[in-house]
Formats: sequence, structure tokens, C-alpha cells
Amino acid sequence: MKIGMAGLGLIGGSIAKGIKRVHPDWEIICYNRTIKSLQDAKADGVIDEMTDVIDARLADVDILFFCMPVETSIEKIREIKPYLDSSTIITDVGSTKDVIYKAVRDMGLADQYVGGHPMAGSEKSGYAYSKAHLFENAYYVLTPGDNVPAEKIDIMRSIADDLHAISIVMKPEEHDEAVAAISHFPHLMACALVDQVRVEDKNGIRKTLAAGGFKDITRIASSSPDMWEQICLTNAAPIAGFIRRYINGLEKILADVESGNGKGIYDLFERAGEYRNGITDQREGMITKLYFLYCDVVDRPGAIAEIAVLLATRSISIKNIGILHNRGNAPGALRIDFYDEEARQKAHDVLKSYGFLAE
Repeated sequence: MKIGMAGLGLIGGSIAKGIKRVHPDWEIICYNRTIKSLQDAKADGVIDEMTDVIDARLADVDILFFCMPVETSIEKIREIKPYLDSSTIITDVGSTKDVIYKAVRDMGLADQYVGGHPMAGSEKSGYAYSKAHLFENAYYVLTPGDNVPAEKIDIMRSIADDLHAISIVMKPEEHDEAVAAISHFPHLMACALVDQVRVEDKNGIRKTLAAGGFKDITRIASSSPDMWEQICLTNAAPIAGFIRRYINGLEKILADVESGNGKGIYDLFERAGEYRNGITDQREGMITKLYFLYCDVVDRPGAIAEIAVLLATRSISIKNIGILHNRGNAPGALRIDFYDEEARQKAHDVLKSYGFLAE
């Protein structure tokens, strides 16, 4: 097959690498604004042809991926439309689907559009951080138009298989409602929580005491403002609807707290805990997963060096190590971050075998 790529950042680069890993004979032509990324991908053997303009060369493909922000993808699809063949599958990787689907439908391209959302990512961006295995065990949501032929959907499912992802087909609006709840709103909630603490932190004591749990649950508040502005604006209705329902839930919690309704509070934690414990930890999700453990050590000279040497001698790479000056709810004095679950588990076993409390 011949594949076209518009956009060669983290996601586009990872898709191209994943396809080339399985199909080295497939031809990939790529458009990108940054020439350096194109040159790097060409040198890596990931793409076969590069272009910095949207023209007929990019349209002469079997599948055309738009790996850009949603609004930019809509703009570029409009540019490429005059060159497109009716047999070409148009797809994208945007985290909101209904807006782009309606735009493509209005262009008369709905019967060849199979929207896509590979639900994995990284805190890093750009081609330099792309990797062929980024989507392994991640869900790859496909949102085809109503009249898209089944064979086009099957082709996209096979691409997801090539990326070692798990494909799920759903309607664009169904997808947007789901991600509003599990990703878009949590990012807003984390930002709102941090901002409220900031407003009330007159003497800086809250920032001083914030550690462990607070930093963990608000980590996503550090996300890109530019990216999240566009996400929120392109999925406004589902997000707004979920916010309203969440406020209703908060009003019930407020009433239980103010009235001393212990059973209501207990039941909330019980229901939430039961549901959360049923969420699989074997799949990648929209919010980037972290691999870390807490290690309890006595505050003495050389303690950190001892741990670092133990892990280094067993070829376990540490992504980051931090001292928790205020332990808060964390079960240890150190937090050690790793690049993957295998390294985290191996480090856990090594540290425990040497008598360290690690969890």
C-alpha cells in the first residue's frame, strides 16, 4: 500500500514507524511544516518521500493520515480535497471526533472518512520522541461515517493491528461523550483544583505542604495550554454537559458533609473504589501513565547512592528520583520514576530483596 502522512510529530511519527516495522515495502510520503523532522524520518528509513506543500503527490495514496490538531486537520483536508481520489481513505488522530466528522461530511467526503483516535501518548512531543511501539496495548478508536464501506473500516482495523493496538468502532458523538468524562474534564478539574488552591494560598503554606497525593492527582494540570484550549473548544457540548452533572454530584457531597451524613460519604467512597478497582491496568489510556514507586529509607548520608547503585548494577534505568521532604500520604521518603512497568517491577523486587520498603 501507499500511505500519506500530514504531520510528523509524536503520533504521526509513531504511526509511520509502526507501519514500516510491519510493512517495510509499503511506501510512505509525508507532509510536515518542519523540514528537519522530514529529513530525520527519511534518514531513519521511516518515510520514502517528503514534501512541505499540500498537493497531488500527497493525495495519490491508499490511506491519508492527518496527524495534526483538529482545526488544522480540517483546514488541510479542505486543501487536499481537489486532489483526492474517491478510493482514498481519509483518517486523522484527533482527540475529538464529531467536529471533524461534520466538517468532512460537509465537504462531501464522509463516505471515505474513518476517523481515528489512538489513545496513547507521552509527555514529550515531536518526531524525536516517536516510537514504533507507542500504541502497543492501547485502544485505537475508529469513528467512520455512516456510509463508509465495511472494507475501508476493516483496512483501518488492520492498521491498528499492525500497531499492536486494540481497535474499537463507535460513533463520533459517542466517542466525544466518553473522552469528555475520562480525559477532558479531568484535565479541567485538575487545573481548577490547583488554581483554587493557588488563590487561597496567601502565605504559601499550601504549596509547601502539597506533596505526594496532591501532586499526583493534579499532575495533568501541567499540560499544554495551547493544545487543551483547542480540545475544550472542539468538544464543548459534551464537556459542558459533564461539568453540569458533576456539579450536581458535588452539591450532593456538599450536603452530606454539611449535614454530617456519614453513610452518604462512606457509600460514595465505596462505590467509587469498587468502580475504580475494576478499571484494567493492562491498557494504555488517554492520560499518560507513570511508572513509579515509593521507597522508604532512613535519612542518612549515602542512602540514595546505595539505591542508585543497586538498580544500576542490574541495568535498571531510572527516569527520575526525588526526595519527599514532606511525606504526606506517600509510603516512603523517595519517589523513583521509571520508563516502563517492567523496570518498575524489577526495581521493586530488587529493593525488597535488600530490605527496603518499596511500593
